[in-house]
Amino acid sequence: MDAFEGLHSVRLSFSPPLASVTNPGLVDLEPGPIPRVEGGGQGDPRPTRPQEQGTQARDREDSRLERAAQLEGARGGEHEDNVSRLRSSSLEIREKGSEILREQLDAAQKELKLKDKECERLSQIRDQLEQELEELTASLFEEAHRMVREANVKQATAEKQLKEAQGKSDVLQAEVSALKTMVLTSTPSSPNRRAHPQLLSPGTRSRGASPHHGGGHARNKSASGALPLAPGGHSDLPSDLQPVREDKEMDSILYAEFLTWKNRPSLDRSSAFLVRIYREDIGPCLSFTRSELSQSVQSAVENNSLTIEPVAMSALSMVRANAIECGGPKKCALSGISRSCKHQIKLGDEESYYYISPSSRARITAVCNFFTYIRYIQQGLVRHDAEQMFWEVTRLRREMTVAKLGFYLTDQE
Repeated sequence: MDAFEGLHSVRLSFSPPLASVTNPGLVDLEPGPIPRVEGGGQGDPRPTRPQEQGTQARDREDSRLERAAQLEGARGGEHEDNVSRLRSSSLEIREKGSEILREQLDAAQKELKLKDKECERLSQIRDQLEQELEELTASLFEEAHRMVREANVKQATAEKQLKEAQGKSDVLQAEVSALKTMVLTSTPSSPNRRAHPQLLSPGTRSRGASPHHGGGHARNKSASGALPLAPGGHSDLPSDLQPVREDKEMDSILYAEFLTWKNRPSLDRSSAFLVRIYREDIGPCLSFTRSELSQSVQSAVENNSLTIEPVAMSALSMVRANAIECGGPKKCALSGISRSCKHQIKLGDEESYYYISPSSRARITAVCNFFTYIRYIQQGLVRHDAEQMFWEVTRLRREMTVAKLGFYLTDQE
């Protein structure tokens, strides 16, 4: 047993270790050197029993080594198969990875192309918005400048109209003040003879002319029952200078028509009051030879757009280009009669002026006075009772009648 163990240890010491094999698939099958038997001398060449046992043990060891080599070879083959499989699987993984990366690259390129297109579209939208913004800004500036210009024009026009309105207001205030003064100082029962010179008697207007010198006709003495008499029962004044009181009596039909109009005053011809006055007074008073111009004058009077101006002395010697149509300093444009025309009229916004005679001026002025008074009644500026208003209207109608008959007042100069 000791010899066998020694032999076995010797063979193990000479056998190369499996871990030292460089190639796991190759096994060194050459037998190692025959070990020396320690402690022996020259022995018998015939095998002894211990030698036979060593041989058997060696054979067993050889078979075991062969099996281990075969096992190692099988393991090496499996390792090679594993390596080949690993190599094939790594190739497949690489191919799949390449395909995946290629697909991701294609997807990224497509996404980049889409983003480029989107950026290009957004750039176009931005450029379009900038252009629209510039156009809108320019149009806004133009609109602002236009509005400023229009505002300046409107402001200038409004200021001009304001000045004109202030001027008209001053004129109207002056007319109202004069009318109030006339109304307050003149009543039908006691008219103001200074404000109404046409009410003066012919003897008074002749300023003391005696009957021996043709200063007027004598009055009927029976009409002077209310005259102041001297203590002896006779008047101290001459018979032609004695004042005569004017009596009057109201017409009930005319007064009823006036009251109906006064309840709802208006300037249209729907009321019987104005229909009668147009028929009896206004129409005849403004009826001139030139009918077309007469109608224009009547319309201007009704619309309160007629202007009467005195003609300057220096302009009397000048004849205008439309002298034939508008008359002239020596011919009335309304009546066509040759008279010295010291006044001219303008109808509304027309540029032409028409020369008129003193008689035509008196007729137009009488109608204008009537319309002015009934406008004041319509506007509520007259604070008298209905009877006093009626008598004032009647007086204005009498002025139109007197002017229509050719009577008018002139300055002493």
